[in-house]
Amino acid sequence: MLVKISEIKVKKRVRKDLGDLDALKDSLRRYGLLNPITITKDKVLIAGERRLEAAKAIGWETINAEILNYEIDPVDKLEMEMEENNQRIPFTAEEMAEGYKRLDKLRNPSIFRRIGMFFARIFKTIGKFFARIFSKKK
Repeated sequence: MLVKISEIKVKKRVRKDLGDLDALKDSLRRYGLLNPITITKDKVLIAGERRLEAAKAIGWETINAEILNYEIDPVDKLEMEMEENNQRIPFTAEEMAEGYKRLDKLRNPSIFRRIGMFFARIFKTIGKFFARIFSKKK
């Protein structure tokens, strides 16, 4: 659900250093928010402070949030904040290399892949053309 950023309350947090937010701001500009922040029904932040601060910094007025519509005791709030940050693990060097290799292939397809994509677009266009013709005859 979209929530006004100005209404979200950030109380005492475990994380003191949000780190450099530039890459996250660029990601938000390019792809939008991939994972919503988490807040209580009273709009107190539980998880997603870096996402929230990056969104503020690039001028967003609203942000997508998962709203927990039940009472949450302080222990659960703290456990959720810690769990959300603790369970994220970075890619290994091998995983990053594989990801960039796959990206390179997608961004720079071989001649055979480009030819295949060309014919796929032609057949898709022909299919749409015939679909329009036959739908008008009814």
